[in-house]
Amino acid sequence: MTDTTPPSPAEPDASLIHPVSPDAARLEAATGVFRMLSDPTRLHLLWLLSHTDADVTALTEACGASRTAVSQHLAKLRFTGMVETRKEGRRVIYRLRGGHLARLVREGLNHADHVVTGEPPHH
Repeated sequence: MTDTTPPSPAEPDASLIHPVSPDAARLEAATGVFRMLSDPTRLHLLWLLSHTDADVTALTEACGASRTAVSQHLAKLRFTGMVETRKEGRRVIYRLRGGHLARLVREGLNHADHVVTGEPPHH
């Protein structure tokens, strides 16, 4: 799921880079994001959602965790604002919230690929 949606009127100056020095509030917010990324099942769910929107059944099948575990992780991700939902009939569809998060998840896993394979890092 690439974030190709144009900015809404409420966020006309959305950008990929925010050149702001990290104050206490920003450091705390970033720490919260990394805390949510620190669980392998949640990270896998976020990686899956960085490619496509999905319901609990599809996410459970794709990540191999129990439906209960997936539901609990999705509830945490929703509570923290990292994912959002919409209804399609009786199904609840989950969506990653924001391009920054999608890029962060993908870059974390790209870095892990280098660590696991021994491929030299990019500069």
